Amino acid sequence: MGGWQEYSESHVAVPGGRLAVLHWAAAVPDAPTVLLVHGITGNALAWAGVVEELAGRAEVYALDLRGRAGSREIAGPWGIDRDAQDLVAVLDALGIGRVAVLGGHSLGAFIGASAALAYPDRFGRFVAVDGGLGFPLPPAADPDAILEAVVGPAVKKLSMTFADPEAYLDFHRAHPSFSGHWSEPMIAYLRRDTLVLPDGQVVSSCIEDAVRADGKQVLLDPRLRTAINELTCPVDFVHAARGMLNEDQALYDAARLELGGLDPARVRVELVPDTNHYTVIGPGPGARAVVRALLRR
Repeated sequence: MGGWQEYSESHVAVPGGRLAVLHWAAAVPDAPTVLLVHGITGNALAWAGVVEELAGRAEVYALDLRGRAGSREIAGPWGIDRDAQDLVAVLDALGIGRVAVLGGHSLGAFIGASAALAYPDRFGRFVAVDGGLGFPLPPAADPDAILEAVVGPAVKKLSMTFADPEAYLDFHRAHPSFSGHWSEPMIAYLRRDTLVLPDGQVVSSCIEDAVRADGKQVLLDPRLRTAINELTCPVDFVHAARGMLNEDQALYDAARLELGGLDPARVRVELVPDTNHYTVIGPGPGARAVVRALLRR
């Protein structure tokens, strides 16, 4: 029980279309309900490794953000505020008044922090995974250039076409953060992002305008950079030891956490060795650390 393949999929009506939501049923009584939010070009199956590690100890829901995978056809407007409203729409549609734990990875952590701040009665605890804490941009910085520099191949692929689904997988196999971490959950996650065009060519399912709008708001909106510091619910901050391209410089290290104003007296912080920005939610030490945070009483 509790394997990552054992999910059902439903669709929730939201302004502009229908939002895809995956559900993994709990295998034990009195399990907490968890809502998970993926990263900027991800989809709900990005959490497959975490779901596998949970092994049925939680009732798990994970959505495809608007403009991605099963939620690709939703119309704009885009942006973090709209994404946060979508989380509440999912809870309303599922008849969940208050979810025990809200978890977000990367961009999803910014969305989660925004939602938990705006709707504090709907979320019991918040777990941010390698995201959710921002920093001021340098004066006259170009947000598009910074977005591409930070997110790298994840944004680059949005303007690319591939000969077939295998070529799309090969593109990701070459990503330095995925080397040595290739797995069936990873393949399933990427298959969910694979869109085959009528001519047989393949593109990412992500709508580029949605990705850029979300990413630029994180960079430019000071409310989002500091939302996690203003939450009144218990907060866990789980972060990787290495960066987005598996480089030594992590997205968050002690100096950057201090720069972002994260209060270690109020927020439980856990550094996960031997992980990068992507593998911190993948099978192994990353998923184990995230599950510890999700299940903490």
